[in-house]
This record gives sequence, C-alpha cells and structure tokens, in this order.
Amino acid sequence: MQIGNAEIKWLGHSGFLIKNHSVIYIDPYNIKDGLDKADFILITHNHYDHCSVADMLKIIKEGTRIILTPDCQSKITRFETPIKMEIIEPRQELSFGEMKISAIPAYNIDKHFHPKDEQGVGYIIKFNGTIIYHAGDTDFIPEMQKLTGYQQPGKEFIALLPIGGRFTMTVEEAVEAAKMIKPSLVIPMHYGTVVGTDEDAKEFARLCREAKINAEILEKV
Repeated sequence: MQIGNAEIKWLGHSGFLIKNHSVIYIDPYNIKDGLDKADFILITHNHYDHCSVADMLKIIKEGTRIILTPDCQSKITRFETPIKMEIIEPRQELSFGEMKISAIPAYNIDKHFHPKDEQGVGYIIKFNGTIIYHAGDTDFIPEMQKLTGYQQPGKEFIALLPIGGRFTMTVEEAVEAAKMIKPSLVIPMHYGTVVGTDEDAKEFARLCREAKINAEILEKV
C-alpha cells in the first residue's frame, strides 16, 4: 500500500516492511525468502515472535542498522555480517538524516506478559510529512494520549495497532486507542499467527469505520 511518501507492506503478525528512501523492517517474523535487504530493522522487544534471529538473517546486509531494546542485545551479537547496532529505550529519539525514529513505551496494564519495567517499545518513524506509529506489544496505555497531536493537515499519520487480545489489546481496546490518537489511517496487526484471527481484523475495521476512522486490512506478503 502506498501512503504519502511511504510504501507499507504487512509481513504477518507484527512484521512490516516500509519503503521510503530506505528499506525499513519492524519485527520481522516468519517472513518469506527473497525480500529486499534492510537498511534498518526495528525490534520492539525480545520475545521470539518479534526478535527473530532467523528472520533477521534473511534480510541483513553489511551496514544494516538494527535498532533494538537492551534485552535483545545478546541475540544480535551472534551475527557474522557486520551490522550497526543501536540500543534504544522508551522516550529516546534517533536521527538519520531527514528521518527520525523515536521509541515510546509499550506494556501490559492488566496482564503479566509485557511488564512496564522490561522497557518494551513502540516506534514512531517520521519522514517527509509522513508519521508511522508501530505500537509494539501493548495495551491501551496512558502514553498514547501524547500521540493525539500527530494528526495534522498535510501530513499522513498511520497507526499500526495490535488487536489479538491475550498478549495485547483486544479489538475493542484497539478501537478505543484509535479513537483517541485519531490517525489518518489505522492498520491492524498481531493476529493470524500466534493469537487473533482474520475475523478479528474485519471486526476491528468495521468498528473503526463506524467511528469514522479510516481503517485498512493489509494482505500478508
């Protein structure tokens, strides 16, 4: 899907491929062979379905920048290909030319899978009038309120929200998050593999449209 200055592809589960002037992957997991080599790989936390060494090995090249949380560091040091590793924690921002990548907290409120003190993150990527928010594995958390100012005239603000329940927001919770942050487009993720179904995605899109929120379900590539 082409949105503003970005092409966005869903790789299944929470994985995405974003192309602008760079090739950016977020949480690649169970991806197919033959995809473009990565300029950047963003990892939200250390769980196997987000920080997958086998999948990163399919897309790294010499000089790939891997941006990741501290708890992922030991996995990445195994790579033989020379890569550049950048550790990021919640509320930090990194700049790469005109592109800025910042991390915001991602955690569970009423379940134990993603404690706040483990410092999992979601990512905000800003470039050329386009803002993409990948929420990571999270519940509907108070920190999302800070995203309400990103929807501005002349800018695309895309939110990638987990909907699968159990480990993350449910469909209904994700709809409430979308209502609050008001993206120009919301895309569901974290379903169809570990938890959550295609029917959940359809229900999420339906409820968003009822609330006058533009929602799109991407086909897995």
